[in-house]
Amino acid sequence: MISNDIKAPIGAPPGSALPAAPRPRDIGVVYVTGGSSGLGAAVVAAVAAAGGTPAVIDRVPPPGDVPYALADLADSAAAAAAVDELVTVVGPPSAVVTAAGTDACGQLIDVDPQAWEKVVRVNVFGTVAVIRAALPHLQANRGTVVTVASTLGLKGVSDATAYCASKFAVRGFTHALAAELAGRVGVTLLIPGGMRTAFFDGRTEQYKPGPDADLDNPANTAAVVLTALRQPVGSEIREILVMASGESSWP
Repeated sequence: MISNDIKAPIGAPPGSALPAAPRPRDIGVVYVTGGSSGLGAAVVAAVAAAGGTPAVIDRVPPPGDVPYALADLADSAAAAAAVDELVTVVGPPSAVVTAAGTDACGQLIDVDPQAWEKVVRVNVFGTVAVIRAALPHLQANRGTVVTVASTLGLKGVSDATAYCASKFAVRGFTHALAAELAGRVGVTLLIPGGMRTAFFDGRTEQYKPGPDADLDNPANTAAVVLTALRQPVGSEIREILVMASGESSWP
C-alpha cells in the first residue's frame, strides 16, 4: 500500500516534519542595464509580467511606458548618475540585472584600440559602476544582483579578444563580489549562450551566426533571471548557464 504521509528527514527527531517551503521573493523594482533591446528588453518584459517594476539604464529609451535613465555605460560616472536618477523616479532597486554589452570583432592587430577598450568599459566598468552605485540600496533591502557574462567568458575564441577578456572579467568580478557580499546581497552570475537578438547586427558576414545556427530565444534566458530574483532571502543561485541545446560554444 502506498502511503501519502509526509515523512521526517532521515536522522530527524521522531515526530518532526519537513520544514515549510520558504516564500519566494517578490520581484520588486529591478534596474536593467541595456534594457532597451536584446536580453535586457526580454528581462524588462519578464519582470513586468511577473508583477515587478522594471527600470532601464541605456543609451536610448526603451519601448513602451518603462521608466528609464539615459547613460552611456562606457562612462562610469554617467552610469552611477543614472542609478541615482532612477532612485528618484521609481525608488531604490530590489535587484539589478546588468544585461548591457557590446563587442568589437576582429584580429587584435586590426581592431581599433579605442573600440577594443570600449568593450571593456561597457561590459566591465559599466557593470561595476551600476552595481557600486546601487549597493547601499541593495544592502538595505537584502537585494539581488544578476551579472551577465557569456559562454565566451568560459573559453576564448579567435577574433574576440575584447569580448572574451571582458566576459572573463565579469565572471571573476562576480565570484569575488559574491564572496564579499555573502549574507548581505544575493549575487548570481548568468552565463548565456548566443540568442536571437540584434547583438549580431552590424557585423561583417564572417562574424554573424550562420543560417543554421541554433540560437536561444532571449525570453528563455529572461525566465531564468526571474528564477534567480525569486530566490528566498538566504538562498542564492550562484551561477547559471543557459543556452540553446544545439549551440557549440559550450563546453
